[in-house]
Amino acid sequence: MSSSQTQAQFYLLPKEVPSANNTALDQVYLLACQLAQRAFAQQELVYIHCQDQQQAYAIDELLWQFEPQSFVPHNLKGEGPLGGAPVEIGFDRLGANKKRHLLVNLADQVPQFAVNFEQIIDFVANDDNHKAIARDRYRQYRTLGVTLMTQDLATQPINF
Repeated sequence: MSSSQTQAQFYLLPKEVPSANNTALDQVYLLACQLAQRAFAQQELVYIHCQDQQQAYAIDELLWQFEPQSFVPHNLKGEGPLGGAPVEIGFDRLGANKKRHLLVNLADQVPQFAVNFEQIIDFVANDDNHKAIARDRYRQYRTLGVTLMTQDLATQPINF
């Protein structure tokens, strides 16, 4: 698949007053899990790419906390059923174990395997440090020839 077919959707998170238990990154994690849940409901295979093992475990844990009626079958890469669950979570440089439609990128960098996906979801957390890192990723995607779109969730919320 050529990268010209790859599309990346950046979600700009609204400004919220962060609290001790709700940081800008917590908002990103929750939204990533909600989007993975929606993709699973549409029978899409998802790969959530994390910065490191700690983040992968945090996403795994968050997906377990969803309500029973909205359970998302998922596993950490290398665990679970042969071929993986519909939602796979990983953090290595190789990416998903099999072809998947949707990449949810939570890492600070664009993974080299990003162009193997038809659709990429990325996020701009609402704090200055994460915005700067997201701008770098935006430029990296553009260099790879990925079609870029943005959606400001403050003015265009996602209806789940």
